[in-house]
Amino acid sequence: MLGFLFNQRECKELDYVLRKELDEMLFDLKDTRLDQEVKSAIELRYKVIFRMYARLASPKELSKYVRGRNARTQ
Repeated sequence: MLGFLFNQRECKELDYVLRKELDEMLFDLKDTRLDQEVKSAIELRYKVIFRMYARLASPKELSKYVRGRNARTQ
């Protein structure tokens, strides 16, 4: 396990970067042109980024990025 100390500005920047990455992955997961193998790889990465974001975000902000069980089967 690694630990980092961030100042307030760095926390805001990390929050922004993680949100944008999550948004991009959600967009890609909805793309019908991508095959299931690519979507599975994106899904695995999404879980990691989501857990990172969960350490910074409020529950209200985090709820915007929660994927339901039925979203994974699409």
